[in-house]
Amino acid sequence: MQLPTHLLPVLVLLTAQSLGRAWVPGSCRSPIKAQCNFLCDCRDCSDETQCGYNRASPGLGTPFTCDFEQDPCGWQDISTSGYSWVRDRAGAQSEWPVAHTDHTRGTDLGWYMGVGTHRGTEASTAALRSPVLREAGPTCELRLWYHAASGGVVELQLELTHSAETLTLWQSSGPWGPGWQELAVTTGRIQGDFRVTFSATRNATHRGAVALDDVEFWDCGLPTPQATCPLGHHHCKNAACIEPHQLCDGEDNCGDGSDEDPLTCSHHTSTDFETGLGLWSHSEGLAWNLSTGSPKGAAWPHRDHSRNSAQGSFLVSMAKPGNPTILLSPQLQASGSHNCSLIFYHYLHGSKDARLKLLLQMQGPGAPQAPVVLRQRHGELGAAWVRDRVDIRSSHPFWIFLTGETGPGGIVGLDDFILSDHCEIIPGMPLPPEPWLKALCPQQSSLQGSCEPGQLACGDLCVPPEQLCDFQPQCAQGEDERECGTTDFESTAAGGWEDASIGRLQWGRQAAQESSGLGRAAAGHFLSLQRAWGQLRAEARALTPVLGPSGPHCELHMAYYFNSHPQGFLALAVVESGSRELVWQAPGGSSGDWTVDKVLLGAHHRPFRLELVALVDLEGLGQQGAGVDNVTMRDCSPTVTTEKDREVTCNFERDTCGWHLGYLTDVHWHRVESHSSGYDHTTGQGFFMLLDPAKPPTRGRHAHLLTGPQVPAAPEECLSFWFQLHGPRIGTLRLAMWRDGEEEVHLWSGSGTHGNCWHQAWATLHHQLEPSSKYQLLFQGLQDGYNGIMALDDVTVRPGACPAPRRCSFEDSACSFSSGGQALWRRQANASGHATKGPWADHTTETAQGHYMVVDTSPDALPPGHVASLTSEEHWPLLHPACLTFWYHLSLHSPGTLQVRVEEGGQRQTLSISEHGGLAWRLGSMDVQAKQVWRVVFEAVAAGVEHSYIALDDVLLQDGPCPRPGSCDFESGLCGWSHLAWPGLGRYSWDWSSSAAPSRYPRPPVDHTLGTEAGHFAFFETGVLGPGGRAAWLRSEPLPATEASCLRFWYHMGFPEHFYKGELRVLLVSTQGQLAVWAEGGRLRHQWLEAQVEVASTEEFQVVFEATLGGQPVQGPIALDDIEYLSGQHCQWPALSPEDTAVPVSVAATVSGALVFLVFLVLLGLAGWHWLRKGWDWPFRRNKDSTTPSFDNILFNEDQVTLPAAVTSDP
Repeated sequence: MQLPTHLLPVLVLLTAQSLGRAWVPGSCRSPIKAQCNFLCDCRDCSDETQCGYNRASPGLGTPFTCDFEQDPCGWQDISTSGYSWVRDRAGAQSEWPVAHTDHTRGTDLGWYMGVGTHRGTEASTAALRSPVLREAGPTCELRLWYHAASGGVVELQLELTHSAETLTLWQSSGPWGPGWQELAVTTGRIQGDFRVTFSATRNATHRGAVALDDVEFWDCGLPTPQATCPLGHHHCKNAACIEPHQLCDGEDNCGDGSDEDPLTCSHHTSTDFETGLGLWSHSEGLAWNLSTGSPKGAAWPHRDHSRNSAQGSFLVSMAKPGNPTILLSPQLQASGSHNCSLIFYHYLHGSKDARLKLLLQMQGPGAPQAPVVLRQRHGELGAAWVRDRVDIRSSHPFWIFLTGETGPGGIVGLDDFILSDHCEIIPGMPLPPEPWLKALCPQQSSLQGSCEPGQLACGDLCVPPEQLCDFQPQCAQGEDERECGTTDFESTAAGGWEDASIGRLQWGRQAAQESSGLGRAAAGHFLSLQRAWGQLRAEARALTPVLGPSGPHCELHMAYYFNSHPQGFLALAVVESGSRELVWQAPGGSSGDWTVDKVLLGAHHRPFRLELVALVDLEGLGQQGAGVDNVTMRDCSPTVTTEKDREVTCNFERDTCGWHLGYLTDVHWHRVESHSSGYDHTTGQGFFMLLDPAKPPTRGRHAHLLTGPQVPAAPEECLSFWFQLHGPRIGTLRLAMWRDGEEEVHLWSGSGTHGNCWHQAWATLHHQLEPSSKYQLLFQGLQDGYNGIMALDDVTVRPGACPAPRRCSFEDSACSFSSGGQALWRRQANASGHATKGPWADHTTETAQGHYMVVDTSPDALPPGHVASLTSEEHWPLLHPACLTFWYHLSLHSPGTLQVRVEEGGQRQTLSISEHGGLAWRLGSMDVQAKQVWRVVFEAVAAGVEHSYIALDDVLLQDGPCPRPGSCDFESGLCGWSHLAWPGLGRYSWDWSSSAAPSRYPRPPVDHTLGTEAGHFAFFETGVLGPGGRAAWLRSEPLPATEASCLRFWYHMGFPEHFYKGELRVLLVSTQGQLAVWAEGGRLRHQWLEAQVEVASTEEFQVVFEATLGGQPVQGPIALDDIEYLSGQHCQWPALSPEDTAVPVSVAATVSGALVFLVFLVLLGLAGWHWLRKGWDWPFRRNKDSTTPSFDNILFNEDQVTLPAAVTSDP
C-alpha cells in the first residue's frame, strides 16, 4: 500500500526484533565486511551507499531506498543487446516516454530506470543487476514499483543469485494494469553475498518499454551484538538479542543459526516435509500434494520455507471450494498445565477464494463433539510464507486438522510444522471417526446445488458473483448485500470484513467487555487491533469483499477508537486495479474516545475493496489501541439520485451542486475558498473548484468533475464556464459529454498557461429530445503538466445555442464554423502522416497530432477563381474595439488569396492576404468594431495551382487594438508572442499576469506600461527550473528579413542580492539556426530597465526571449513589458549617464575599442599577478560592503558587444 510519507517511519514500530536496522555508533569495520549489509556501521552511513539503495534513516520504520533521483544507486545494466536499461525521465522524451511520470515525485521531471522502445527483430532480454549485497535476514522484504503496459513486454522477472543457486522471487507474463504497479517479495534468509536482478524480455512484436522506480529494502538487516538483552529476550551465541517467540521457530533470526540449534530445540517436534509427511497424514479423498519450487502455475511457490530453495519441499492444495484437502496430526495431549503450541508457515496466493482452516477436534467425556476453528485465513496474502502459531490448552486428547481450498489459479501451501515441547504424542491411537472428517467438508444444500459454483441461491434466484455486493439487492431479503461491509460486528461474519495481516498485528472481532482501555466501550462486539504471530509487514490489514460499482453519493459511516503515542496510524484505503488510495485517516493525538466519522467514497468501478490499515504499539506506554464499530455504507447504489443532481448551473459557493468528484484515480478536484494564491470568479472572496497537480503527489493521469445523468431541456443548450490555467507547466483542461452507449464527445479543451486571470468559455450542447436521451458532462483535468493550477467557477446552462467562441484552436471541434454546402474546408491532423494537403503540424501544439482547418486549392478540388468559405457563428456586439488574430499557413506553391471578412449587418470589413507560401505559420490580424452581432468569414480564392492549400488555426478575439508585428504592451494578453512549451527545454512556459492578481509565483510589484499593480506583463519564475528544466522561450511571430531594425523592451529581474541570478537572453531564430544577440544576468535592482537590440537577418526570422539559469535555482521572476519592434529603423542610443540602463553598442563602431579594452584587461591581469606575488594588497581595493564593477557578464556576439549593468550604471 502506498501510504503517506509521514506514515512510513512507523511501519515497523512494533517489530523491535528488527534490530538489524539499528544504527551502530561505533567505528567502521573493514570496508568489505561492513558494506551493503543493511546496517549503518558508520556514523554517516557511508558504508551503505551505492548498494542498490542510497539512503535510510537509522531509526526504525524506514527502509533502505533508491529513488534514482540522484544516480542509479549502484544498479548496473548487464544486457547483451541494444535492449538495455538506462536512467531516464519522462521529461527528456519528446514522445513515447517509457512512463509519463516517475513514481517518486509523480511528475515528468522525476527519474527512474527504464528500458525504452526497441525495434529489433530478435527476442532479447534487458537485465538490471544490483551491487553485491550481504546477509539478508529472514524477514527481508524487497518492494519496488514497475511500469509495464500490457503488450509491451513478454515477461518480467525478479531473481536473487547467491552462492548456492539463483532464486526466482517473482515472475509474470501479465497482464499488467495501467500506471505504476507495486511489487513486494520476500527474500528469506540469505547467507553471505547475493545480487538481485530485474529483467524484462521482449520479442519482435512487443515494444518492450518498462520502467522501475523506488526500490526499497525493508527489515533486511540482522540483529547487532549487544552486551545485554532486554528482560525475557534470548541472547544468541553471536551476542545478538531476539524475542522469545523467535526461538525454535524455523527461521535463523540470530544470524548465526544458534536460535535454531538442534540442541536448543531438541524437545520440539519439527516436520519440514523434505522426506515426506512425518507424523502428519492425509484423510481419505483429496490429499495435500508434496511438491518443490518448480513452477506449475503463475501463483506456485518458487521456493520452500525450510531451505529457501527451489529444491525444497512443501505441501500444496488446489482443491476447489467446498471440497477441501485435509491434513491430520497424530493424536496429541497438552502436558500438565502448559499449552501445546504449533508453529506453521502458510502460503495463500493467486485467488481471492483461497482458504486455510486450522481446527481442533477433542475426544473424551465432556469434550465438544464438533471441531473448533482455531485459525482461518482467506483471500490473497501475497507470494510469501507467513508464520502463524496456535496455543492449545486442553485437558482432552485432540487432533489438529488443516483444510485447504482455493479458486481457479490459486494455491494454498504449508511448510515447517513445529510442535512445542509441551505437545505429547499419544502413540497407537486411531484416526478420528469418519463423521468428524465429513463435518470438515460441508455439503451444499439442494437449493445451492441448483446454482453454478460461486453463485448465491436465494428463493428461485441464482445471483451471479458480479451482482454480489453491488449495492442493488437482487434477493427479496437482501441476502446478496448482507455481508458487504455494513456491520455492527455482532455476527461472526463481521459484515464480510476479513483480516489479511501478515505481521505482528491483526484485526479481530472482540467483545467489548474483554477489551481494556478502549474508551467507553459498551456491550457487544467490535473490530479490534490485536497481537498476531506473523513475521512480515508490521501493519494490520482488513478487507471487505469485492464491492461495486458505486455511485457518486456513496459514503462510509463508522465509529472508531484510536489511541497511539507517539506514533501510529489508523487509515482507510480504496483498493482498485492493483493500486491503493488513502481516503481517510484518524487524526493524530486522538483522545482515545469512540468517535463517529464519515468518508465520501464516491463513484468507483467494480471491482474495488475497502481496506482498514492500522499500526499501534500495543506494548507501549498507556492504553494504546484501535477499534472500529458500526460500519455503514450509505447511498452507494449508482441509481441513487437527489434533487441536487439536476443542478448543473453552479457557482460553488454553497457546495458542488450537481457536480460530483470522480474517484476513479487518485487525482481529485477540491472545492476551496479564496486565498493568498488563488481567488474565485464569483465574488473574488468565495469558493471555486481547484486542481493542483502537485499537491499531494499523485500518480493518476486525470481528475474528473462530472454530473449525473441529465435530461435535456431544449434541442440546443449553451454551457458556459469560467476557468483558470496558470503556471509554468500546467496541463490540459477538457470538457466532454457522453450518452449511454455512445462515445465520449469532446466539446472544448485548453492546454498550458492562459495567464493569471479568469477566462470565459462556452460550448453548445446538441440533444435529441427523446425520453431516454440523457447525457452527462465531464470536466477532465489531465496530468500532462505538474506546476501550476487549474480552476473552475460559475458554470451555467441555458437554452439555446452559444455565440461564437472568442478563442478556437480546433483541437476538439470546428468551434461551430461552417464550410458551406460543398464542405471544402475540413478539420484535420497529420498524426498518421497520410494527410496529402496541409502542413505537417498545427500551430497550437506544433505537433502532427494537433488539428487545424484546411482547404485544398488544387484545380481538381477548387477551380481557379472559385471560393471556399468558412463562416463563424454570430459573435455578440463589442463594447470596445477588439483585435481578431489568426494563424494561417500557405503552401509553397502559391495557393491563391485568403480573404478575411467581418460582416455586421450590411457592413463589411475585409482583409486580403496574397503572398508566397512557406514552411511557417504566419500571424494575421485585423481591428474589429461591431455594435451589432457579427460574423467572420474566411474565404479561400483558388489560383489554380496544383498541390496547393490554405490552412487556418488559433482564431482569437482580444480586447484592444491590434499591435504592430513583434510589439506588445501585454495589457490584453501576449499579442502575437507565443509561449508554447518546448520539450527539449523542459516544457516550461512564460506566463502572463498583473501584480494585483493573487499568485503563488513572485512577480514585479508593478508593470511598466501603467506603473500600477493593475498593469500586465509577461514573466517567468526561474525558481521552477531544476533537473530537466533548462529554459523557457517567448517567441515572436515570424518577421520579414531586415537589414537593420530595432528591438526595444523593458525587463525586470527580481532576485535577492548576492545569489546567482537567472539570465535573460535575446535570440534570433531562423532556418539557419539561432544567434544570441543580447543577454543580461547578475545582481540587478528590483526595477524596470530598458534595453535596445539592433537586429539584422537575411531571411524570415523570429525573436526569442529566453529565460534560463546558469547555476543553482533561486526563486525570482524575470519579466518583460512594452516590447516594441521598429522595422527598418536603427536604434537611437541615448547618452550614457549613471542612471541609464545597459545599452548595446554596434559592433561596427566598437570593434577597435573592444580590442583595446581586451589588451588593457590582459595587462591589468599581469600587473595584478605580479602584485600578488610580492604579497602586496591592491592599492584600489574597496571594503567588503562596496560593490566592485564586474566584467563577467560580457557577451561577445556576431554583431555587437553588450556590457553589464554594473559597468553602465551605478551599483
